[in-house]
Amino acid sequence: MKSYEHLFIDGQWAAPVKRGTFETVDPSNETVIARVAAATSEDIDRAVKAARKAFDEGPWPRMSGAERAAILRRIGKGIRDRLQELAEIEVRDNGKPLPEALWDLGDAAGCFEFYAGLAERLDRDAEKPVALSDDRFSSVARKEPVGVAGAIIPWNFPLLMAAWKVAPALAAGCTMVLKPSELTPLTALELAHIAAAADLPPGVLNIVTGLGHEAGAPLSEHPAIDKLAFTGSVPTGSRIMQAAARDIKNVSLELGGKSPFIVFADSDIDAAVEWIMFGIFWNQGEVCSATSRVLVQREIYARLVERLAEQTRKIKIGNGLEDGVLLGPLVSKGQYEKVLAAVERGKQEGARLVTGGSRPAHLDTGYFMEPVVFADVPELSSIWQEEIFGPVVCIRAFADEAEAVRSANDSRFGLAAAVMSRDDERCERVARALRAGIVWVNCSQPTFTEAPWGGYKQSGIGRELGEWGLNNYLETKQITRYSSDKPWGWYIR
Repeated sequence: MKSYEHLFIDGQWAAPVKRGTFETVDPSNETVIARVAAATSEDIDRAVKAARKAFDEGPWPRMSGAERAAILRRIGKGIRDRLQELAEIEVRDNGKPLPEALWDLGDAAGCFEFYAGLAERLDRDAEKPVALSDDRFSSVARKEPVGVAGAIIPWNFPLLMAAWKVAPALAAGCTMVLKPSELTPLTALELAHIAAAADLPPGVLNIVTGLGHEAGAPLSEHPAIDKLAFTGSVPTGSRIMQAAARDIKNVSLELGGKSPFIVFADSDIDAAVEWIMFGIFWNQGEVCSATSRVLVQREIYARLVERLAEQTRKIKIGNGLEDGVLLGPLVSKGQYEKVLAAVERGKQEGARLVTGGSRPAHLDTGYFMEPVVFADVPELSSIWQEEIFGPVVCIRAFADEAEAVRSANDSRFGLAAAVMSRDDERCERVARALRAGIVWVNCSQPTFTEAPWGGYKQSGIGRELGEWGLNNYLETKQITRYSSDKPWGWYIR
């Protein structure tokens, strides 16, 4: 593995001021795979100043959208050209199976390509006339980049989450300081190489690795940042929001979830099981939108639980680089222990453990666990109410539509939800009744760059992806002109 002991600031690779490093670990075998530069507040200040100068004095926000688009497309191509290599790095850094990593990296490239198209549209759509009630005046509403953005991303989709923030910010004409998770920093640093090779001007994208309290907190508190974008846990999001409030910063947050999946009795059981498994076991369940609360109508409840357990036991678990593996290790020792503790709480709280929860017999190292199916989960139990962020699905029975909707909505989260039924009218009715920012009908977890992503309640503020993601990084300015050739005549008559 190559060296990762430098930060990317102002278009250059630089050692941290304090020369510190931290280790990143392969969760499949618990071995150190790299030492990574550990930024502190001094390094964050250097990066923010570089981004500030690039925005205030540099060419990037003054380029046409088409010029920015050309560079964004080169970044997307740079990812595609190294797809296999980057995916293998991500498997070693994160633990996910290689096919999933390849899918994620393809989506990351596509994200840059999509926002290249929206950057080109800005040349046409950035300024729109506003109809006024007084014809002596004319007015336009103009979209302009918000300024310097600070972005903090999680460890579950390392390069894809970077793309979700970097691509729209750069398309809008912003400059950025990106802080990846200390658990999975490697592909973000590779993105810096790709951006430099694409001729991105110095200072437009700065990538600083480090621990949350040493690098993330100084970034969220820096007075020269105009906008903060964060994906991660609710407690950290709350602290970032508090930091943003001090300087009245623009902020967008994509936080936790405990998403419900309602399965009505007229559903095909095999199709329901397939989507339930995809909704909770993809990426080891380390997905903010994972449909981890499954509500099954009583008539098919026992059969579905039995079929789900049967299929869950067939999942191949192992190193993500091995053929046929569908479930890799959890990302870290800390996360592994949190998920194991949640499983123990579930048993103590009266949920019925149908299958899973132990270390696979053939794997004596690594953060591996058999995927878990809990049935008859009490509605007030912690595993029903709180995000576990692991391969743990919780199932309850319901009698009718009203009960299902009430139980689904009874959560402090509101990121995603799903409903399955052969009755299209019922699906439409339930989809509209669910209090969530994303609702899937007869499926779970498909994600498209073109569609808005974000949640209600404690699942966050704002929307990413699509045109909504671009708007996160744009301000709207009113420019009004007095168009009459006659004096205004208010004071001078």
